[in-house]
Amino acid sequence: MSLTVIKSDIKNELGLKSDEISIIKLVDLMIQYAYEARASDIHIDPAEEKIHVRMRIDGVLNDVFPLSNELHSEVITRLKVLSGLRTDEHQAAQDGRLRFTAQLEKNEKKAVHFDVRISIVPTYYGENAVLRLLVEQGEVFTLESLGYNKRDLEVVKRAISKPYGMILVTGPTGSGKTTSLYAILKMLNTPTVSIITIEDPIEYSLEGIDQIQVNSQTGLTFANGLRSILRQDPNIVMVGEIRDEETAKIAVNAALTGHLLLSTLHTNDAATALPRLIDMDVEPFLIASTINIIIGQRLVRKICSDCRVKKKLTVSELTSFGESLGQNIPKELSEGKDLFYAGKGCATCTNTGYLGRIGIHEVIEMTEAIREAIMSRLSAAEIKKIARSEGMTTMMEDGFQKVIKGITTIDELLRVMHE
Repeated sequence: MSLTVIKSDIKNELGLKSDEISIIKLVDLMIQYAYEARASDIHIDPAEEKIHVRMRIDGVLNDVFPLSNELHSEVITRLKVLSGLRTDEHQAAQDGRLRFTAQLEKNEKKAVHFDVRISIVPTYYGENAVLRLLVEQGEVFTLESLGYNKRDLEVVKRAISKPYGMILVTGPTGSGKTTSLYAILKMLNTPTVSIITIEDPIEYSLEGIDQIQVNSQTGLTFANGLRSILRQDPNIVMVGEIRDEETAKIAVNAALTGHLLLSTLHTNDAATALPRLIDMDVEPFLIASTINIIIGQRLVRKICSDCRVKKKLTVSELTSFGESLGQNIPKELSEGKDLFYAGKGCATCTNTGYLGRIGIHEVIEMTEAIREAIMSRLSAAEIKKIARSEGMTTMMEDGFQKVIKGITTIDELLRVMHE
């Protein structure tokens, strides 16, 4: 169904008297709308006068429509019923999951089924709900489509072709780390190797790969799960996240003993991951001998191709952008280039000017100089300087190249890098 049709149906439903509204239909339309709008999350937040319904599209929350407070308890109860949660519990946080079938256009025969993860938490004005749509679009991603430049793509492919070692992806929540790891796993997934993952939660199902869900209630943590996995004779192991000292040490050990280990770390950039591991009490010589590459990344919104227009930047905008880059003012700016692109907004991109997202990356390859820097316990800033001298492109520089090519905007790059 198209967004216009769904929006019209929602409007018609909300136009009825509160006792005539079908809550079942309203909740279904809400999730259907989110699916069609490519939203990753739905936020249902109660306030004093109304319920705010917002959707995260391409990483940014947008107000979609308000609901009357009279519908609040019924909407929350419907979500609890769908996800098997307790309907009589209103003062505790609850997490659940439901399976949704999206209705497609009449001429499309195949329906789309996906999971929706639900988190309900009591707030000042009543229970709120956040729904995460786990639409399996992850399976269409390849390393080539994730936005790596030529140098970085070669470095990543070289690193994953090694039979053992660690591949780390760093960045904040929502920066596409899991998608990057899934794209790598899909390349490595052949009948001749055994791949096991431990995740929290399992975002997408990957055929031919054993995926384990972390479960704190049964004591199945990342560390315990990783120990068990290593007794399962795997070639390749993916750990959703290295959160603590215990997991870090077991992961490094696994990489030392002939396994290719993939994982993520919450750090601002690639270089900071190295001191972070040392802070987790992993010996520098072990880090230097196990890590193959560290990928730092963010996601920027792409300009909508249907409404892309040329945009000339003012002197103040150019100066402001140059200052935000610090010392590294791109030569394109210093040479007076002021012609860029932006999206003016259209029906395709729901008037945002952006459609879809792409990664901006920095990739540190473990060279002799980087190894020596780790062994000497140099700071992240000094390691970054060495990596740049060896050809690494920073995320800001990679992002600026995508601005020059008209893939994204300067405003979007600054928004993502300054968050």
